[in-house]
Amino acid sequence: MALGLDPDSSLLESIGAYIGSGGFVMPVLVVCAVVLWYAIGARWALLQRGSRKNVRVLIKRYADGRAKAPDGIVDQAIVRGMQVCAQPRSNLRRYLDEAFGDFDGQLKQHATVITAVVSIAPLLGLLGTVAGMIETFRSLGDMSLFSQGGGIAAGISTALFTTQMGLVVAVPGVIVKFFLDRRQQQLELDLAQIKDLLISRFDPEADHRHVPAAPATA
Repeated sequence: MALGLDPDSSLLESIGAYIGSGGFVMPVLVVCAVVLWYAIGARWALLQRGSRKNVRVLIKRYADGRAKAPDGIVDQAIVRGMQVCAQPRSNLRRYLDEAFGDFDGQLKQHATVITAVVSIAPLLGLLGTVAGMIETFRSLGDMSLFSQGGGIAAGISTALFTTQMGLVVAVPGVIVKFFLDRRQQQLELDLAQIKDLLISRFDPEADHRHVPAAPATA
C-alpha cells in the first residue's frame, strides 16, 4: 500500500491516509500527540514567572506599596508571603511553607503526563514496527506482494510510518520537556529565595532560634 498525498484530495483525506498507513498503532500515537501538546501548553501557561526583576527588588516594591498587580507565580508568592508576614508569628517558616504549598503543586502539574507520553511514544512506534515486520514476513511466506490484508507493501508501510510517528511525537516532547523542567527548577529556587528573604526581613532571629549551644570545652 503506497502512500501518496494526492494534491486534489482534501487535508482530512490526506491525514486519514497517513494514519491508515500505520496500522492499529497509529491512532494511539495520534491520541498521544494530542495529549502531549495539551499537557505542554497547560504546563507552559502555569510556569509563568511574572515580573523578570530580581526577587529582592520585587519584595521591596511590594513592601513599599509600589508593586503592580501580581502576574505569575513569583508575584503571587510574594503577595501571599507578605500577607502571611503581616501577622506576628512564632514560626514564620512553617506558615510560609504551608502558604506556598499550592505553588509547589502547580509547578509539578502535568509533568508526569508529559514524561509518560514521551516515554511511551517510541515504544508504541516500535510495536508498530514489529507488527509491520510480522505482516511483511507473513506475506513473504505466502509470496504475495499484495493481498487482502495489504501484503508486503502494507507491512513495510506500517513498520516505517509507525516508527516515524513515534519519533515525531517523542523527540519534540523531550526537547520542550527539558526547557519546562529548567523553568520549574528556576521557579523553585525563586520561591525558596522569597521565603528566606521574607524571614530575614520579618523574623531575623528565626535562623538562630533553634541553634544548639556549643558544648563546653574542658
